[in-house]
Amino acid sequence: MNAISVKAGYEPANKESNNGRVSGGASVTFNAGDFKLRASMTDATVVNASSLNGLALAIEKPDSFILGYKVSEKESKPQKVPLISYSFDFSFQFMNSIKVMEKPLNLKYTHNKPLHNIGDSKTILDGTLVFNSANNVSANHELGSGDCKLKYSYVHGGLTTLEPSYDTKNKSWDLAVSRKVYGDHVCKATYQMKSNVLGLEWSSTSKLDGSFKVSASLSLADKTLPKLAAESSLNFDI
Repeated sequence: MNAISVKAGYEPANKESNNGRVSGGASVTFNAGDFKLRASMTDATVVNASSLNGLALAIEKPDSFILGYKVSEKESKPQKVPLISYSFDFSFQFMNSIKVMEKPLNLKYTHNKPLHNIGDSKTILDGTLVFNSANNVSANHELGSGDCKLKYSYVHGGLTTLEPSYDTKNKSWDLAVSRKVYGDHVCKATYQMKSNVLGLEWSSTSKLDGSFKVSASLSLADKTLPKLAAESSLNFDI
């Protein structure tokens, strides 16, 4: 089924920014047999006259591969006559699933290649071993970075999810706890040990009414005012 998704968000002014920030975006998805064609843009594409900044194109075969192409505006030194230059990033992702001791192991290989600077290419490997519907272990590794993120996910009673994770490079733990309430609503709390940041989030996803998310993050180290953000999206079938 073809669909249009529209998203808008707002982050109020805080100590770091005197002005509130409005964000938005839209995407269009077309089904072409076994494939999906998707085009998306952010508010940067249409604010201050139309541009290519934030434009992304992708072709996807579900559970198999995704090929993507993204345009973003490059930072340049101040000049008398502003010159707009863009960077073009190409990415491809392959997905597969194998059996390990009769348990499904979902694998994902992602390669991001900036066409303007080949040296900035990144290759990321993801793997998730599913023991049962309530327990799984996942790992994320960027080749050449020496970093590996490990996460364990446990779902209790189908409502509460506990997700501790460990970053081997930074040697730090993160923790996320979420619970489903009122049907399709989710309340989530996170804590990042390295940055000492506590996060709270309330979200809802509905095919009929769209989705929304209200979030707040508080740095426990410097005790500044919490950062607040709200966003909402609507989906339209075409």
